[in-house]
Amino acid sequence: MGAAKDSLSIGEARRVALEAQQFLSGGAAPRSAKTLADLVRRLGVVQMDSVNVLVRSHYLPVFSRRGNYQSALLERAAYDERLLFEYWGHEASLLPVEFYPLFRWRMDDARNGVGTWGRLKRYATSHRDLVKVVLNQIRERGPLGASELTGAGKSKGSWWGWSQGKEILEWLFWIGELTTARRRNFERLYDLPERVLPESVRTSPVAPRESAQRDLMMIGAQALGVATARDLRDYFRLPAKETGTRLNELVEEGKLLPVSVEGWKQQGYLHHQAKIPRANKVADVAALLSPFDSLIWERQRTERLFDFHFRLEIYTPMHKRVHGYYVLPLLLGDRIVGRVDLKADRQSGQLQVKGGSVEPGIVPAHIVEPLTKQLCNLAAWLGLGDYIVTSRKGELMRTLKKLRPR
Repeated sequence: MGAAKDSLSIGEARRVALEAQQFLSGGAAPRSAKTLADLVRRLGVVQMDSVNVLVRSHYLPVFSRRGNYQSALLERAAYDERLLFEYWGHEASLLPVEFYPLFRWRMDDARNGVGTWGRLKRYATSHRDLVKVVLNQIRERGPLGASELTGAGKSKGSWWGWSQGKEILEWLFWIGELTTARRRNFERLYDLPERVLPESVRTSPVAPRESAQRDLMMIGAQALGVATARDLRDYFRLPAKETGTRLNELVEEGKLLPVSVEGWKQQGYLHHQAKIPRANKVADVAALLSPFDSLIWERQRTERLFDFHFRLEIYTPMHKRVHGYYVLPLLLGDRIVGRVDLKADRQSGQLQVKGGSVEPGIVPAHIVEPLTKQLCNLAAWLGLGDYIVTSRKGELMRTLKKLRPR
């Protein structure tokens, strides 16, 4: 049904968000790069992350929404058929390639050293000779990683190694003079846009800054369904000072509808085409979520929407972790009911369940069956033979352990 309302219950808001985030849309797992790219287009952006203790995060959102698919399709869509491209959308992101012109203003900001790009701008300005060296090497040798550059400093690693060469490569990537040709063990291989991106997007007229930001805000609004101003700004990390103006313009145009949401102190905004699914439509929803999934990546929104407190503990010392190193929330229906700490032990061919817990008021026995099914599906998708519970801490783990006593 349509969403011409001026207020939403928290249950309605959750269902709107789940519909917008493609958890209620059904459909089979993608079987082609195009079908996969279509799903990414509906989400607007998929965040990338290097941590590989389970599987790299950008492969998980499609699995969470559509089940078992060939993860190679994501790489084919991004690096073979060029339906997706890499840039700073939310964080490091995969984006539909037709969005490329919408980020030219961000590339211009980087070139001018505006905001967070000031340090790289200063570095590149004081190392103009290295900028020329790097560009000439890529122009002559083809796609290169930071570790392959000569005469520009050696990288200490494929992701965090910020040598001179890496600094310059990232600067050129930010300003759009280089892009990602492909990945090699997650190391980005940089190349010239004219050798990577379709001509149609490279030569497309550059949208004015204000127009591009409005378009990005609407893409975010459609992917969120209902959102606060902060949510809308965060989806593509839009500049705070400009968000309010863009938001007012979209409200005046009737594209965003102000609504009050039960329990929210902040003003909500509903996408003008958002749907409010009936309560029974969420009954079969079950998914393990990447910590970087767009449904939950904005932690304040996650608490407002699901009453679920979620923080990454990857960089927390082991003895201070509450829930674990790589924790996936469990979505059942329109609630996030618990979380599990997972690791893919590729040597033994097992999915390790290292810990887990349920939310207040949730009975572990009531969720163990759908959780078990999700763990089995995840293990199969990852090419692991089975899952094994390695912890007895907490009632959820003890309940799971009874099912898998090994």
